[in-house]
Amino acid sequence: MYFFISQLAISDILLPTDVVPNMLHILLNNGGAITIIGCITQFNFFCASEVFECLLLTVMSYDRYVAICNPLRYTSVMTSVCCVKLAIITMLLGLSMAFTESITISMLTFCGPNIIDHFFCDLLPLLEVSCSDTFIVQREIFLLSIPSVFIPTVIIIYSYVNIVLAIIRIPSSTGRQKAFFTCSSHLTVVSIFYWSMFSVYVVPSKGKTLTISKILSLIYTVFTPLMNPIIYSLRNKDIKRAAYDVIHKYRR
Repeated sequence: MYFFISQLAISDILLPTDVVPNMLHILLNNGGAITIIGCITQFNFFCASEVFECLLLTVMSYDRYVAICNPLRYTSVMTSVCCVKLAIITMLLGLSMAFTESITISMLTFCGPNIIDHFFCDLLPLLEVSCSDTFIVQREIFLLSIPSVFIPTVIIIYSYVNIVLAIIRIPSSTGRQKAFFTCSSHLTVVSIFYWSMFSVYVVPSKGKTLTISKILSLIYTVFTPLMNPIIYSLRNKDIKRAAYDVIHKYRR
């Protein structure tokens, strides 16, 4: 579990690093300029981080599923080698899917005024300023969203349905509380991340103002990476104990 939390921390560092500096520059200067190549590059790293986090949260839900539903087999299933392989696979899939989308978007023609009313180079604003036919890009995005978003969502729902059923069957209330506490932090992170992402990309944009879209984008690009360490730290006794030991050590 702690290995996957460390990988989630890497994703939470990469995403704000890609988005926040340019966002602060735009806010301080009431706007900013970026080259098309720079914009697509920012989108590439943003997309890679998002896909990586989607897949990683899915792997973490499977890890909790094995820990609660098959506790006696946990050490033999989720070995160190298996965890490293899963982390590498999720990272490579994120990079490859993001690179594929970025290459396709780079083939579009931007003859605009190329003004993006957003705080970073997101997918929808990029397609809006393009004067090319975006049908192929939209179909490609839909196909890539199946392994990167929809299948992970199904796996997460399946895992937590089985986790809830397993928790209900635990005879003691102490055991139920311990089992629920084991996955409550991850469930909170998944709920915030997927709710904001689905609100931006899946829910139809009709009737949704640009300001609301920006706020929702801000939630999963800045707010969620900021909250993840807090959620896991406040709800984990081992992390709180380790932080206390470090603080106490420097006070001496």
